[in-house]
Amino acid sequence: DLLPLEQDAVFGLEALLVLCSQDDSPGAQATLKITLTCMVKLVKCRPHLSQSVVESLLTQLHSAQDNARILMCHCLAAIAMQLPVLADGMLGDLMDLYKLIGQSATDKKQELLVSLATVIFVSSQKALSTEIKTVIKQQLENASNGWTAYRIARQASRMGNHDMARELYQSLLTQVASEHFYFWLNSLKEFSHAEQCLTGLQEDNYSSALSCIAEALKSYHKGIASLTAASTPLNPLSFQCGFVKLRIDLLQAFSQLICTCNSLKTSPPPAIATTIAMTSGNDLQRCGRISNQARMKHSMEEFRNLATRYGDLYQSSFDADSATLRNVELQQQSCLLISHAIEALILDPESANFQEYSSNGTAHVESEYERRMMSVFNHVLEEVESLNRKYAPVSYLASNTCLCNAVIALLKVPLSFQRYFFQKLQSTSIKLALSPSPRNPAEPIAVQNNQQLALKVEGVVQHGSKPGLFRKIQSVCLNVSSVLQSKSGQDYKIPIDNMTNEMEQRVEPHNDYFSTQFLLNFVILGTHNITVESSVIDSNGIVWKTGPKTTIFVKSLEDPYSQQVRLQQQQGQPPSQQQQQRTAYSRF
Repeated sequence: DLLPLEQDAVFGLEALLVLCSQDDSPGAQATLKITLTCMVKLVKCRPHLSQSVVESLLTQLHSAQDNARILMCHCLAAIAMQLPVLADGMLGDLMDLYKLIGQSATDKKQELLVSLATVIFVSSQKALSTEIKTVIKQQLENASNGWTAYRIARQASRMGNHDMARELYQSLLTQVASEHFYFWLNSLKEFSHAEQCLTGLQEDNYSSALSCIAEALKSYHKGIASLTAASTPLNPLSFQCGFVKLRIDLLQAFSQLICTCNSLKTSPPPAIATTIAMTSGNDLQRCGRISNQARMKHSMEEFRNLATRYGDLYQSSFDADSATLRNVELQQQSCLLISHAIEALILDPESANFQEYSSNGTAHVESEYERRMMSVFNHVLEEVESLNRKYAPVSYLASNTCLCNAVIALLKVPLSFQRYFFQKLQSTSIKLALSPSPRNPAEPIAVQNNQQLALKVEGVVQHGSKPGLFRKIQSVCLNVSSVLQSKSGQDYKIPIDNMTNEMEQRVEPHNDYFSTQFLLNFVILGTHNITVESSVIDSNGIVWKTGPKTTIFVKSLEDPYSQQVRLQQQQGQPPSQQQQQRTAYSRF
């Protein structure tokens, strides 16, 4: 019943596309943006209409104005990332247009080169042919500047074309004037080479997989050294370093798991392992001495720890775009998947819960990378569940093969370095000021142990040029905690009502300013370390651990009267009547 309505919608959008793509006026460009946005939404809701929409866009690309061409390329890339609609036969038209545009060096043509290259990368994410790579590099050498080449290399890294990206980064190393830029490009080149090493992985060839992972780790370690050298106090590259370190640890965990599985082949469990397991009631005995050494359990805990660290990276990336956050989430899910597979096949097959890890389908997949990762997740879960149900208890050989193939399947999907790795479109930071605060940060603030310290925390929320582009701050959460760093030398007891300080307050910024106060007790004599950590809560109620974390020191001193009473008690003298009266009224 909706077919005529769908056709009318497509015809209407195509008519607007033809009219607006020939007009360079601001009104026509605004209408074209709305038209292309509607095309993307229509294809997302009605995938069967994607072919006709894409053909209309490709046909109109040749005759459209440059401004319209850029917008149309963005639309094509958005559609192709949702659905694999750009067939190999369509690449010929795109390459012809790319050659034609590459003959001009104007700013609009440079922008169009980047947009067209993005569409080409999206349409051929699995592998770029030698001919396509040659054409792209020739056009960049003829008419483009270094910035255009860098942007195209950046898009290649985002789409998983690491071979192309590595060559472009290599060509740009000698075209920068700053050593920080040189180290940045060199790190990107090493990361691309590392991921390229993983493209040759094959199932059931585990020795080759270990060699490929070792080669990738070698390049990653070179890259992280260059990335550290590229960081500056103003641009510490915190997310980039955290993401790469996690990738290195994940590859090492994969390599260790394959080695553990291979060791079972050289020292398999005895023939009576199943009988021993049934007699002892310990199902782990089926795996022989490997389980006794707890290697598999250690591997499972390692993957769970990696998943937790990916979660921490996610929570600290308040300014990241949704695609970057989804990428981090996929890495976290891959760690949880492997830990679940180890538990379900080896450690605890009977209590394995497959519903908890089941996928929600691919209805809302936003990119080809996500689509391929979700496909691997589903395949691995099906294999693990099938082995767990059909062949319980699972033989060590079948479980090892399943685990190693799962690792290889995950690594064969080219890693996508998303936008936030290269570009921060939204910038949000918080500056805190504490009072009282010492002149010298290393000096402690003196407080008597029978008094409370009123700590005032003030803060300012700082924004970049596009505040609230992805998410906005609803409130700021301030957490104050104190830790006794060193006790005083006196050996005496003091009645303690509250030994620690652990407080939390939420405040809403007004005109990007907020302030609040905390009352802290320091009954124990000595030096206390006070930490004030801030996190933000967005409009959806999600907590983001953005920081910063500020530390001050407080020295708790004994009040003079208590000190006098203690000294008299030590000398065996009772306190005088005047002093006893002072005790009752000292606070007044």
